[in-house]
Amino acid sequence: MHILNEALLDTIRDTATLVPFLFVTYLAMEWLEGRTEEQSVALLSRVGKPAYFIGAGIGLIPQCGFSAAAAGLYSGGVISAGTMLAVFLSTSDEMVPIFLSSSVNPMTIIKILAAKFLIACVSGILVDFGLKAFRYNSGHKHIHDLCEQDHCGCEDEGGIIKSAAVHTIKTIIFIFIVSLVISLIVLYAGKESVSAALSGTPIIGTFLIGLIGLIPNCAASVIVAELYIEGMITSGQMLAGLLVGAGVGILVLVRNNRMVSENVIIISLLYIIGVLWGLAVDAVGLSF
Repeated sequence: MHILNEALLDTIRDTATLVPFLFVTYLAMEWLEGRTEEQSVALLSRVGKPAYFIGAGIGLIPQCGFSAAAAGLYSGGVISAGTMLAVFLSTSDEMVPIFLSSSVNPMTIIKILAAKFLIACVSGILVDFGLKAFRYNSGHKHIHDLCEQDHCGCEDEGGIIKSAAVHTIKTIIFIFIVSLVISLIVLYAGKESVSAALSGTPIIGTFLIGLIGLIPNCAASVIVAELYIEGMITSGQMLAGLLVGAGVGILVLVRNNRMVSENVIIISLLYIIGVLWGLAVDAVGLSF
């Protein structure tokens, strides 16, 4: 009971301090999203299939609608698999607001985003090149209605203030749960033991973090960001989880694209690419 009480008090205190920072961040994000999403989707549509740099840049905007939009555009044959994966790999969902509210060094955030952008561009190009080299035919696709916010709840009526408040509440609840679980594990096992279990066997840990990244909603980035802030995972593991974490884009892809085998290939490529880059970062000793 003593450990539980200590974990609860620590989690409540830490979570409460995040509320104002998260709300202000989400308010800015909602304002930005309202002015960029339609233009960004239209830009991807106009450029066409090979739009890797644009897709990767759009994915960096911290909200969860663009990966879903990219999945819809791909299902409609507007963009290529490589361009969609570029958006998926650069998407960070909740990472930026959580890092900002936790006072992570802004240069660290910039370095992580820059790494994700470069990796997304390179990987997207290589995927399309590889599919073309193997003469893979994804079949003829027709444009479907986009489902950008189907699962995020980002289109609630009431303006950006209500939307930001709802997003903040949902994120805080999830952060509280994740933080409480992490605190209990750390108090029972010791932070050194938990960190050693993940970073002591970095290869296995990277594969596990990659699986967390596949959770098809904004929760994956919350878990990865919290683990990194707590110092429980390496830079490579953090990068792997955030690269794989495409948010609701995976759900929209599976729902819109009827070709099951193709979806399996794309999701497998997303996981493999994220894990390989994470392993490479740890192998060369890079840190953010």
